[in-house]
Amino acid sequence: MGTRTESAQTASLPYTSGKQLAAHIFLETMTAIEVRHAMLAKLRREGGALVVGGVSLPLLRPPYLIAFGKAANRMAWTLHEILSGQVAGGLVVSPAEPSKRLEAFRYFLGGHPYPNAGSFDGAEAALQLLSGLTTDDFVIFLVSGGGSALLEKPADPDITLSDLIEFNRVLVGCGLPIEQINVLRKHLSAVKGGRLGARAHPARTLTVFISDVPDHLPSMVASGPTMPDESTLEECYAIAEQNKLGARFPTSVRKHFVDRTLTETPKPGDERFTNARYYCLLSNRDAVEAAKAAAEKLGFVSEIDSNFWDTDFRQVADASLASLETLAQAHPGQAVCLTVGGEVTCPVTGPGTGGRNQAFVLYAAEKIAGRKRVVLSAGTDGRDGSSPTSGAVADGHTISRARVLSLDPAQYMAGSDSYHFFRSLGDTLDTGFTENNVRDVRLFLDFGQ
Repeated sequence: MGTRTESAQTASLPYTSGKQLAAHIFLETMTAIEVRHAMLAKLRREGGALVVGGVSLPLLRPPYLIAFGKAANRMAWTLHEILSGQVAGGLVVSPAEPSKRLEAFRYFLGGHPYPNAGSFDGAEAALQLLSGLTTDDFVIFLVSGGGSALLEKPADPDITLSDLIEFNRVLVGCGLPIEQINVLRKHLSAVKGGRLGARAHPARTLTVFISDVPDHLPSMVASGPTMPDESTLEECYAIAEQNKLGARFPTSVRKHFVDRTLTETPKPGDERFTNARYYCLLSNRDAVEAAKAAAEKLGFVSEIDSNFWDTDFRQVADASLASLETLAQAHPGQAVCLTVGGEVTCPVTGPGTGGRNQAFVLYAAEKIAGRKRVVLSAGTDGRDGSSPTSGAVADGHTISRARVLSLDPAQYMAGSDSYHFFRSLGDTLDTGFTENNVRDVRLFLDFGQ
């Protein structure tokens, strides 16, 4: 009886449709973590208070809203709706024009992955809005991934926009984990590392954030502009020195590391954060659990990988494939799905177009060649590195198909050109800009045949 059930399940999940099934799971995941849906489910107005995660926050007067990050437009519009439009005004800094604009709001187009003039102007406008507030004022910060570049102003006015772009270019391509990159960003900025939140004192503040960092590091979201900073100047200098980054920084930035003239960020216990509250709206864990549920709905036996997710892309791929093997052996004859999250590190080694997700899939494609397996990796923001796509999907035929087209995987990998590899095969995932960002989702499928 059990054998017939397993066979029927496997037959309904054919390997020939494996890539389509993986893409379906990813799209179902994105629907499950949609920002507006999450906000309407978790925030509500009750009389003269805003209820957030079960905590009631009095609205003594209409609050100010400051939204920045990849989800800024959608978060600002939805909270404005929840509050029935009763807000004092505010500003939005995002990478894309809003479909609708709110009255009494200022809008800025910030840059990503590198700041632009809009990033500078948005940061200055936020600092000005927060100046001179009182204890009766209430500021709601809506923070999402990408804010590190989208909202920025150097603490040293001698650091120009071009200098800051080059500084960030070095960080983005150096292969360090995001938490170390953001330690460097925090100590160079006039808004990061709690400095924006400190400016709001003595007003009450609430930060509703969508996390694109490990769950235990909330102050790293957008480099933590509204949260006290646990990292230190010594860590900042040590990261730059140990990774030989200082010599690659522009002169105006490098001098601060040579002369050790950066200033420390506000720390936990700082009285300026006494009236600050924080609430995580969505995180990578929500995405991974949604992916697991979507896979199970299709009929896969699904588990969440328990390995460490935030390290070199090859190490994560190898570990996940080993976990997939264990899962497949535990359920012989059944289609299984291993779901993985996090953000792998992937140093840029060439001038091509791509990102960590497509590089991950390209590496994994060779590991699953000739087997009835599928691997997908994609960013929940809809953008992977320097490419216009969110990620890629591969199966056991990917490498053989590439060889027929004279596509050399090693050459594309060395040139950091994974995008054009998968674009040539028609295997990129093109979701478009999602107005969300909860890190990456990876799927490993085995069809048990």
